[in-house]
Amino acid sequence: MPPRHVLLALAVVAIWGSNFVVIKVALAQLPPLLFATLRFTLAVLPAVFFLPRPAVPWRSLAAYGLLVGVGQFGLLYLAMRSQISPGLASLVIQTQVFFTLLLAMRVAQEKVRGYQWLALGLAALGIGTIAIHTDGSTTVLGLAMVLTAAFSWACGNIVGKSAGRVNMLAYMVWTSLFAAPPLLALSLVVEGPVQMLAGLQRADAAAWAAVLWQALGNTLFGYGVWGWLLARHPAATIVPMALLVPVFGIGSAALLLGEPLPAWKLVAAALVLSGLALNLLWPLWKTRSA
Repeated sequence: MPPRHVLLALAVVAIWGSNFVVIKVALAQLPPLLFATLRFTLAVLPAVFFLPRPAVPWRSLAAYGLLVGVGQFGLLYLAMRSQISPGLASLVIQTQVFFTLLLAMRVAQEKVRGYQWLALGLAALGIGTIAIHTDGSTTVLGLAMVLTAAFSWACGNIVGKSAGRVNMLAYMVWTSLFAAPPLLALSLVVEGPVQMLAGLQRADAAAWAAVLWQALGNTLFGYGVWGWLLARHPAATIVPMALLVPVFGIGSAALLLGEPLPAWKLVAAALVLSGLALNLLWPLWKTRSA
């Protein structure tokens, strides 16, 4: 892979990892569901007028938009407001890899292999370590919400895979069309017009920059470049680099927000990342060995 492509991949995972700090900045001023609404609205407009709709059924666009927009990010933002720290959120959300694996196995009626059970066990030990060390910055409820968000993301992955090879940037824009309206409705019901208006009035330049970063940097640039790289290189070359997302997430949270890194958190991160690495890299090693 050319060096510039490596740098592009590193830029994407750095954006996705440090994005959890950006989320925390916005949530200090904006209600979480309203924040999610703004994020997906700006992902749609004005891009939807310039990118043709992908050649997939409307139900695929709607399902992905609901699962990722409402299920993943709606829950993630709600949890990150006060129930889980940014660094741990960036780590726990990566359990979507294992949920995706189990769902794919279920759909294909395949058995989980030995190394995959070991990978799942390592990740489960890491999540268990987090669960028994909950404190004021992370609660059992927050952990459960992010795990549910990860499961929703995994369901979205299955829907996205069934869509086949499409322009991922256009797919993200058109699926966002189905994420923004239900998020707005939920914000009106759960947060209420008074809290929504207060949040908009309270939001400063940093909050709006965070919203733009979510829509343009994280969604359009991140997914667009990632899809571009996957179209030009084997998935086995690109996908393992996603292991760096929680590394950037935990590192940026510690550096920019002063999130503490006690020994138990490092152990939990090592266990989850070991599980992720085993699941992604073992097949590559076996293939090259053969």
